[in-house]
Amino acid sequence: MTTKTKSKPKAVPRLQERYEKQILPELVEQLGRKNRLSLPRLEKIVVSMGVGSAVTDKKNLDMAADALTQLTGQKPLITKATKSIAGFKLREGLAIGCKVTLRGARMWEFLDRLISLALPRVRDFRGLNPKAFDGHGNYSLGLSEQLVFPELNPDKYTVVQGMNVTVVTTTDSDDESRILLRALGMPMKTDDAKED
Repeated sequence: MTTKTKSKPKAVPRLQERYEKQILPELVEQLGRKNRLSLPRLEKIVVSMGVGSAVTDKKNLDMAADALTQLTGQKPLITKATKSIAGFKLREGLAIGCKVTLRGARMWEFLDRLISLALPRVRDFRGLNPKAFDGHGNYSLGLSEQLVFPELNPDKYTVVQGMNVTVVTTTDSDDESRILLRALGMPMKTDDAKED
């Protein structure tokens, strides 16, 4: 005899809820399109760490993969060198990095934590570069250390490790993608802000 248990409805991440209820109507008005599927939206976020020191010390790669698991809630894929470079003491097939591709609720949660917790903790932060798009609507940014995320214990992760975050959108237009990311709360520099 099997009993059916009602599963609780999954909680919608707050940034996703804001996107659906507040940002989508604004985009309809701004871009002048009624079809919601033609509007820009997030497709995935790729978080990667290149661990060059893994050539000499494999422990650093394990530490970076552990940090990435803790940040994203997903086990990272270990990336390997595609060719040998003698100057870097690099052999083909050697593990030198890790990456995670986030979709769905995990993607929204990570982006929310990045915008509201991590970026404000970056030292001397003056806003993200509004021109860091690839020409196809995808935005990339780099963080110089992983410890800007409060969930990582600085006593455990002693080696300072940077990371790259790529936000992939469904639009091919950099301008539409910029409008979407600004609406989501990405702190980009404005054009009138003077750079030092």
